[in-house]
Amino acid sequence: MIRRLTMASLFAAVMVSGWAALSGRAGAGEYNETLSIGDRAPAWKDLPGVDGRKHSLSEIDAELVVVVFTCNSCPIAADYEDRIMALAKKYAAEPGKLAVVAINVNLVAEDSLPKMKQRAEQKGFPFAYLFDESQKIAKDYGAAFTPEFFVLDKDRRVAYTGGMDDSSDPARVKIKYLEPAIEATFAGKKPQTQETVARGCRIRYAPQRKRSKEIERGE
Repeated sequence: MIRRLTMASLFAAVMVSGWAALSGRAGAGEYNETLSIGDRAPAWKDLPGVDGRKHSLSEIDAELVVVVFTCNSCPIAADYEDRIMALAKKYAAEPGKLAVVAINVNLVAEDSLPKMKQRAEQKGFPFAYLFDESQKIAKDYGAAFTPEFFVLDKDRRVAYTGGMDDSSDPARVKIKYLEPAIEATFAGKKPQTQETVARGCRIRYAPQRKRSKEIERGE
């Protein structure tokens, strides 16, 4: 009986995995535990920005969107700031082509909205820099590091996720991932590399409070 149950369970698992393969979904990406390539991008709404306005994904009319989860406090994120600025400026020459949106969800003092405003003014960020105190949007994207990049196509589906390139030191970069993914998506093609490991500082998610047994039992 045990052997029959084991074989039946194995057969069911094979059928499920086979269906996932046929449908093009396995529940999550290779490196992202939440999103797969081709998934519809989670939308943010009314997130405050360093410009004093509130921003939503639905308001962006650019053909493509690059979302980068970043912050002030991570030295690796700081190493990428100039490259992110250069990317935004490059595509700004073609209005309506690509929008870069940076989102910070860390809750430490250095990453507060007032500090974000100071950083944006100091560096002259040519892109939206938003703050999500709830941290929900980063969780919805399955973001784990700063910086971590997502390319959203014209239908706002995920075309690429991961790192910008292969080194935080710009002088040691040998392989670029983000820009080739952007260009391929513009051309209506799948990027040659669709997923990479994002390297950086861990996003500082607030610990989840555990409910007491009394609450769970309704006492």
